[in-house]
Amino acid sequence: MLSTHIDRVDLNLLPPLVALLEERHVSRAAGRLALSQPAMSRALQRLRRHFGDELLVRGPDGYSLTPRAERLRAQLATVVTELDQLFASESFDPATTAQSFRLAVSDYTVSAFGPALVRQILKRAPNSTVACEALDARAFDKLDAGTLDLAVYGRPVPERYSGQHLFTDSFVCVVAAEHPLAQRTSVTLAQYLRWPHLSIDIGQPGLDGLLEARDIVRRVAVVMPYHVSGPGILPGTDLILTVPSRLVSQLDSGRTKVLDAPRELGDVAFYAVWHPRVDNDPSHRWLREIVRGAAGPGRRAAKDHTRPTDGAQT
Repeated sequence: MLSTHIDRVDLNLLPPLVALLEERHVSRAAGRLALSQPAMSRALQRLRRHFGDELLVRGPDGYSLTPRAERLRAQLATVVTELDQLFASESFDPATTAQSFRLAVSDYTVSAFGPALVRQILKRAPNSTVACEALDARAFDKLDAGTLDLAVYGRPVPERYSGQHLFTDSFVCVVAAEHPLAQRTSVTLAQYLRWPHLSIDIGQPGLDGLLEARDIVRRVAVVMPYHVSGPGILPGTDLILTVPSRLVSQLDSGRTKVLDAPRELGDVAFYAVWHPRVDNDPSHRWLREIVRGAAGPGRRAAKDHTRPTDGAQT
């Protein structure tokens, strides 16, 4: 910020200046600020030296303002209002905001609670806009740059970001209706590793990273970029698709079968992730609350933190 005349000013003199110009009387100005009359007189002397002007001139009918003081009084009518707004507690009214809320989400997130999220934002902030983009490897760069407000992430939150647990989901395995495993209700780890897999790669660390950490390696035969594209590929193949269970409602039950995944896969936790610089921003706090509410069905817990402990993307 450019240095100007303000660098040479004692801003403690601003309240006495305003009081003196409005009251046009040293004693009344002192009482208004709960100062002694000598203290206000000293403030007036300092102001006179700074402006090179008497400001208040005593006459038979009391004090009157000099022409310079009149101009200062007119300027301060605007300046004081702006300074009061500058230092006031910031507020946010979703009903009147025209803000654009920018989120990075996977197609799983869109399927799980995207419609509820968009409806809630537009219902409570009707003049706002919602911009969702694909969750990919650039999401955290965009959080750093401020071009993204929040990401919904199925992995532990990186250390230098803030996060909030939204919900925890369990894994399920989806196979074609004619698959040899289709008559089962669940899959053991040995069975899981016996068959080829369809993997969903959305440009973020995924299920295979979690499995490798446990010394488990599956054979991935097909890789697709979207969850919604996976089930349609399964009929006529021996592939296994592993997805969070909240996607089950989107599946064609006539052509596919949903099985409980091996317990060794664990659960998948999803988090809202944002840059710490917006921790206390009112509009961002509001957005996080809306996201948490929309994600609510099926969530086990929700609290703010910066180091979640579990989770993976498929």
